[in-house]
Amino acid sequence: MAQAPGADDENIVVTGRRISQSSEAIGEDKVSNVVAVTREALLSAPSGISGLKMLEQLPGFNVQTDGALGLYEFGNSVQVRAFNLDQIGFVVDGIPTGRSDAFGGSPVFRYVDNENLGVVEAAIGAGDVSLPSYSTLGPVVQYNSITPQDGMGLFVSQSFGDFNMKRTFIRASTGQVGPFRAYVSRTKLDNDLWRGPGSVDREHWEGQIHANLGGDSWARFKFVSNNFFDYDSPTITRNQYNCVNVDAAGRCGRDYAYIGIVPNTTVVPGFGNFAPLTTAPNIYYSNPNYAQVYNLAINVRKDKLYGATFHAGIAEGVWAESTLYWEDKGGYGVSPDTYGNSLTRYNGQVAVGLPVTAPKGIQFGRSGVGGDRYGITSKLHWEMGVNTVEAGLWAEVDKYHRTQARYNTVDGAPDGAPLLDELVYLRRDYRSKRDTLQVFLKDTLKLADEQLVLDFGFKGLMLDYLYNGYRDFDDYYRVVGGVAQPGWGVSRNTAQYRDMFLPMAGVLYKFDGRTQMFASYAENMALPKGMDDIYSVIRPGGALVPQPAPERSQNMEIGIRTNQGQLYASLAGFYTKFKNRIQSITTILPGSGGAATETFFQNVGRVRSYGVEFSGTYKPSFLNGLAYSNLNVTYNNAKFKDDIAAAAPILIAGKYIPDSAKWIVSGGVTVEPASWLVANISGKYTSKRYSSFTNLRPNPGDPTGAQISSAIPGFTVFSAYVDIGDGLSFGPIKGVKARFNIDNLFDKDTLSYISSSVTGDGFFRPLSPRTFQFTISGEI
Repeated sequence: MAQAPGADDENIVVTGRRISQSSEAIGEDKVSNVVAVTREALLSAPSGISGLKMLEQLPGFNVQTDGALGLYEFGNSVQVRAFNLDQIGFVVDGIPTGRSDAFGGSPVFRYVDNENLGVVEAAIGAGDVSLPSYSTLGPVVQYNSITPQDGMGLFVSQSFGDFNMKRTFIRASTGQVGPFRAYVSRTKLDNDLWRGPGSVDREHWEGQIHANLGGDSWARFKFVSNNFFDYDSPTITRNQYNCVNVDAAGRCGRDYAYIGIVPNTTVVPGFGNFAPLTTAPNIYYSNPNYAQVYNLAINVRKDKLYGATFHAGIAEGVWAESTLYWEDKGGYGVSPDTYGNSLTRYNGQVAVGLPVTAPKGIQFGRSGVGGDRYGITSKLHWEMGVNTVEAGLWAEVDKYHRTQARYNTVDGAPDGAPLLDELVYLRRDYRSKRDTLQVFLKDTLKLADEQLVLDFGFKGLMLDYLYNGYRDFDDYYRVVGGVAQPGWGVSRNTAQYRDMFLPMAGVLYKFDGRTQMFASYAENMALPKGMDDIYSVIRPGGALVPQPAPERSQNMEIGIRTNQGQLYASLAGFYTKFKNRIQSITTILPGSGGAATETFFQNVGRVRSYGVEFSGTYKPSFLNGLAYSNLNVTYNNAKFKDDIAAAAPILIAGKYIPDSAKWIVSGGVTVEPASWLVANISGKYTSKRYSSFTNLRPNPGDPTGAQISSAIPGFTVFSAYVDIGDGLSFGPIKGVKARFNIDNLFDKDTLSYISSSVTGDGFFRPLSPRTFQFTISGEI
């Protein structure tokens, strides 16, 4: 039943596998629009799903990932109102994850496993001022882990699926031992790429110790280790998807990929593009098509996160909490480079005396990433009658080291082992540092017997950025009048941002214990996204890039939520605007006659977004718990307000933000015919999205230069699962369950992920095909 017999108005128990715990799901008692993915929903999703793909079932989130699990780090995009992935804050058990870029950042999916999560809570437009983040322009997503269980036990989950997917999850729990409870878990996942050759290999460890310190005091110690290796798959053009162009093996459409076989003769079936095999005298692997091999497109990441949280119950209604953390980041990426390009770079660098070696063929391009990040968050909570005051700070140091170089392989062969003692050319070697201090103060005022709640607060943010090292080729060597000359050498650049008053205000009015109205206003400032890339640009004469303006936003929303016996739902309207969006711009250098261009980053103006977000679950009592349904609807109108000022102005005012869908509708039906059987089918519609800032692209074959829409069509994709078990026991093994998940149920073939461009057309990733997965789990 939707409501337990004898339950009063405050005891709402609408439950189900896909969404449950209604108070969490709709953000009850929050002054802003807060929605959540609850534990039951997490455990119904495909085993091993990434921390970002978890968000796709929430209103307001346009999530596009590569593959059914979303594990490919360079294939993820998230749009929320006016913001993208780089402008969202992420917090794991009170620890901020920093920036989300796959090279120097800390993407949240490296630090969570869905079996260890209790809830994922998303403030869609205005995160609390107490949450630590220098990236957010409003949205903040919190991932909260389960606490160790009271009893000793072992939980095991084994999954199998398409593309040779195998995943094993094991969690061992100590139970209560004196004042301590703890668990440690290990995940091992192996999966072939769904498109082209290659694989994904992930080994993930998590550990947590919870200590009862007496009274209301406790401590938590957390450890995460993520060892990740995968092969790349290429983004593709619209023509490649539409089979106007094919890859080196003759494939196109959603099958367009890198090649897995290295042809070594001039006549190889399916590899006609390799004739002639040799394009330079005495260089066997000089054909540029060898850059399409998969084994020279890999990513390796080894990251560790340590955290310690101390919660001190000082008095009734008074407590303090501090979290210390340290993250160790390491890894590298590999991409191929052709003989012709390597030779040009080698000739320039050897001419100025750099210790380089002549290229032998295809190159092993290594991009090293490393560094560490450490910090502390502290908060004091004090309830004083109708007032609750919170104050605190967050301090962090983030150090990052990036290198880029090219090396020979044995015999110059694409499948030859890398020769890291044969450096062919250098590109980058720099270190960057981010120092962050955030302070906040918030007062929550409860009036009229807590029927009216007022929130007032502000945060102050101080950001210091330092860049030191070789930015790009011109710092190693320059070509002047056709002659190579020494480069500009090591450069040093800094940036500093300060705003000590970023306000937030909110109001919550409770009508009758079941229905609430809320409204909020918040301002945010963020460190410009991509600072390392921005400061890696070399301006004419070796000049440094000027400090970009910080991105700033204003978020307003008003809404209503209700928690009835058969229905809980939330409806919010929002208006968001931000300015100083950062974008890479390529323009013609004055005086060059169009023969030379300059690429730089600049603030391109203002963006505004308005719309409506709805989320609801309905479980009618007349069905006696047999079935229920959920629906999420998002309408988001996000447009640019200014043109891009450049040598030739780029007209984007009034154009839609690329990759932003105006409509996102998702929903599903869950049936529970027996205590041991649950089945669900759900679908998600994403409306058309544009691939360029101008919303236009060249019209193929039109000699007049006319342009047409750069939109990709909207599409609907369905998924389903069946849970069998839930409470079955076999001897000492209890809680045995079997689950079948199907992603892209009807095998929809379309473009989904967009890598946008300012003008012209973008690049894309196709939606992965229908994928099956089987999981069996149990505990002792």
